[in-house]
Amino acid sequence: MENKIYVFDTTLRDGEQASGFHMFGDEKKVVARQLANLGVDIMEVGFAASSKGDAHSIHEIAKEIGTAEGPVICSLARAVEGDIIAAGKAIDPAAHKRIHTFIATSDGHITGKFKRGRDWVIEQAVKSIRLAKEFTDDVEFSCEDFGRSDNDYTVSVVKEAINPGATTINLPDTVGFLMPYECFDKFSYVIDAVRSSGLDAIFSVHNHNDFGVATATSLVAIRAGARQVEVTVNGIGERAGNTSLEEIVAIITERKPDGVHCGINISEIGNTSRLVSEITGVYPQPNKAIVGKNAFSHEAGYIKME
Repeated sequence: MENKIYVFDTTLRDGEQASGFHMFGDEKKVVARQLANLGVDIMEVGFAASSKGDAHSIHEIAKEIGTAEGPVICSLARAVEGDIIAAGKAIDPAAHKRIHTFIATSDGHITGKFKRGRDWVIEQAVKSIRLAKEFTDDVEFSCEDFGRSDNDYTVSVVKEAINPGATTINLPDTVGFLMPYECFDKFSYVIDAVRSSGLDAIFSVHNHNDFGVATATSLVAIRAGARQVEVTVNGIGERAGNTSLEEIVAIITERKPDGVHCGINISEIGNTSRLVSEITGVYPQPNKAIVGKNAFSHEAGYIKME
């Protein structure tokens, strides 16, 4: 198994969904330049179908930062024809481009949100992947709400997604529901079942921090076989945030769990954290691991010796 961990940064997409956050197009471009300096492998820079402004911003970043030497430029898209087309047009100028399409696979979403059946979800996933492949060979597919999805059904969906050409399979804990031991078991089960069938892809982990364990659950997913980790700078994101880029990178760099490595330029982590803080107006808590202002300081007090 390859030991490189691909760092998929979604600061400009999922991170921007944090309550009260908004980045204008020029600000997104500034952050994108710094993320390229940081050395992220894939940069999810928006959701093209969400607005004309977001589509334009993605297109501009794709033109400037999506060079032959630069990162993969990615747009999110629901498993809907209009979303896929909008994403494909927005990322078109990039030398390396990806469409990241998703659909929910938990029964709660299938019956409650879609009011459909499991077979319909698979049909939508396959159609969206086939359409995405018309714009780029690099297609990521996500089983939204994997944390609450049935394992055997997830295996079926993943196999059907790989057949038409999904190259990365993301298994996200969309609501931060899983504990680390549960995440390890679910990832192991799905990855082993898919690979034993003769199919394979890069498996990705995308966790939210609702219970404060996003970094831990991402690390155990890596141990179970994930080779892409989806993160945000300063851990920003909707609700309690996403897995923190700086925490994951620091652990991979210093502890090398299971011998994995990544290509992040760690000397740029501080600059990137400060830039995102300045643009969003929200700074990490002082005791935030790695980038908090007190992360490497302490006050032991003074005792006068007689």
